[in-house]
Amino acid sequence: MKQWIIAIDGPVGSGKSTLARRVAELMGYIYIDTGAMYRALALKALNRGLSLDADAELESLAQATRIDLQANSDAGAGTQRILLDGEDVTTAIRTPEVSQAASKVAVNAGVRHVLVAEQRRAGIAGGVVMEGRDIGSVVFPEAELKIFLTASPEIRAQRRWREHQQKGDQIDLQRTLEEIRERDKRDVGRATSPLVRAADAVFVDSTAMEPEEVAKLVVMLANDGLARRATK
Repeated sequence: MKQWIIAIDGPVGSGKSTLARRVAELMGYIYIDTGAMYRALALKALNRGLSLDADAELESLAQATRIDLQANSDAGAGTQRILLDGEDVTTAIRTPEVSQAASKVAVNAGVRHVLVAEQRRAGIAGGVVMEGRDIGSVVFPEAELKIFLTASPEIRAQRRWREHQQKGDQIDLQRTLEEIRERDKRDVGRATSPLVRAADAVFVDSTAMEPEEVAKLVVMLANDGLARRATK
């Protein structure tokens, strides 16, 4: 029986990456972080001094860029190394500057067309957990299980702030909350592939839930669905 495609969408800071990695680990699936692709392209644009409003140039840059997601067993199960034109940028793409730039790059229709095609090729065989903003609505509308994961802006800002604190980055919590709200506005309001909950996606609010609780819920939903499919 074909393994499933599990699509996890949601706003910034909702815990999508943590959830997707853990679900992939528990189910023996491959984890694909689509947001890392936009971050890597944004990093390249920043390094080249390219305007993030230069639509045609950004699309050309995407077409001429190779982004590889590789399993990183040295860092634990479910983790990945991000290679940008062969260079490891796993750490470099996680800065606040790149995060904000990625949300601007992601509104470019040409860029999304190029990267969505790559995401489809990566996941079409199934047995993947893919997370992003438009996986269940655009990249894989046929995914067998779709999750829309969210949490309150305040909780998401605290989570993002703690992540940077643990890395030694000194960032302001209030500014982080403002950036979260700005990012939400861009993601929901963009013309191409806006952040929306697919009609058949399971809505999960993780505001008061621990990451492991959320992961076990998603695995239960997947296993129940697989069991029903097997009996048909």
